[in-house]
Amino acid sequence: MDLITMTIEEMRMTMEKQLFDRKSARIEATAIAAPMIAFANADGGLLALGIEDNGEVTGIDDYLKNVNEILRAPIDFCQPSIMVETEIIDCTDSRGRENHILLIKIPQSSELHANHRDEVFLRVGDKSKKLTFDEGLQLMYAKGARYYENEPVYGSTIDDIDMAVVEEYCHKIGYRKSPQEYIKQNKKFIVDVNGRQEMSGAAILLFGRNPQLFFERARVRFIKYEGTEVKVGADMNVVKDRIFEGRILDLVETTIDFVRSQIKEYTYLGPDAGFVTEPEYPEFVWKEIIVNAIAHRDYSIKGTDIQIKMFDDHITVESPGRLPGIVRLDNMREIHFSRNPKIASLLLEYEYVREFGEGIDRMYFEMEQAGLPEPEYRTEAFMVYATIKNKKAMIASKTDNTQDSTQDNTQDNTQDKILEYCKTPRSKNEITAFLGYKDAKNIAKNHIKPLVRSGKLVMTIPDKPNSKNQKYVVRNGNNIGVSK
Repeated sequence: MDLITMTIEEMRMTMEKQLFDRKSARIEATAIAAPMIAFANADGGLLALGIEDNGEVTGIDDYLKNVNEILRAPIDFCQPSIMVETEIIDCTDSRGRENHILLIKIPQSSELHANHRDEVFLRVGDKSKKLTFDEGLQLMYAKGARYYENEPVYGSTIDDIDMAVVEEYCHKIGYRKSPQEYIKQNKKFIVDVNGRQEMSGAAILLFGRNPQLFFERARVRFIKYEGTEVKVGADMNVVKDRIFEGRILDLVETTIDFVRSQIKEYTYLGPDAGFVTEPEYPEFVWKEIIVNAIAHRDYSIKGTDIQIKMFDDHITVESPGRLPGIVRLDNMREIHFSRNPKIASLLLEYEYVREFGEGIDRMYFEMEQAGLPEPEYRTEAFMVYATIKNKKAMIASKTDNTQDSTQDNTQDNTQDKILEYCKTPRSKNEITAFLGYKDAKNIAKNHIKPLVRSGKLVMTIPDKPNSKNQKYVVRNGNNIGVSK
């Protein structure tokens, strides 16, 4: 078993970060539980015990009794227990003695962990953040330790359910009893709360007469911009702004129908001399990122809605909520998890949701077949962003790369001229005049100083870099430390 991913020197010198932390072996077992829990609740991580916060290596050999307490912390002070891996490695401590460091590898967990005081921690950057009650609840929903769609909706009753819609769904799935019986007997759509019956979130979102009465922001907002970026104020570039509401199936169908009307098509002469018409984005792909947002958003987040932002060269769908379960940006093509299984189940019946997450893989395949960039995903706070780009984005990217290359070549040519000219010492003004320019400050900033930093040029008065008599000369074996 080898837990080492960094050298001891790297453990000493690197800043603590999302996947790494170091602690003194003097730390109390109850305190070490916090970073363990934070790592397990996030993406996992590595704890190096025996290195102080300032990077000093003090080792564990002088604190073996405390280390034994620490080794029990994942069981005694983490609820539920965390199954860690450990390894002891040799080191030389700051006093020059042979010593040891204890490495503790904490795996990412699909469960929500807390300490013996019921405090929940989450690794955020280099900190183990203590979560508020609401933040802990949202993390619990994200991990699937508890499903928000099963929670009772305060003030709701069975009268808030549209039985005609339930009947239509029962017919779809071949359920032969009445719609009332389906609601009462299946999937915990009715929740008993202190002697009264309330409808679950899934029941309202899937079959409610007016879901937005209880979930005001359970909607989709489509915004179309002119250009490739958002502008505000006098330059505001919004050309369309539509909001879609209703039950989940309504949201999916009305949103898809409208977005389809906004997708451009291009016609060109194909290789067989026939005309070919293609959309700017493969239909499966743009539909998939919209359906995924509606099916998997975190409906416990009440302050925002799903937003589809269309630009000339890309579409971005913003969905409230973290990536669910143990799904992360680097494993989302292999790991699949449904935050809202009842919602996903209904959309599966209507063939909008794909089994076993096959939709993600197919998105990548279809974009590749269309000659377009891969879909891009990123997360920020409690939002997930999915972006697809069209051929305009590719053309712009190639143009930018060409311009960067041209600028690099121009800079290289200018600096080559300077090196040739400075075979004998030259002042900043002399170099500027030789190049045919007037702005000596600009030449110094963009060309002379980079050459000095790279060691290709040296200053004739190195101990007085701002001297008015300063000159520059090509470095050779005889002019290092030159002073004239």
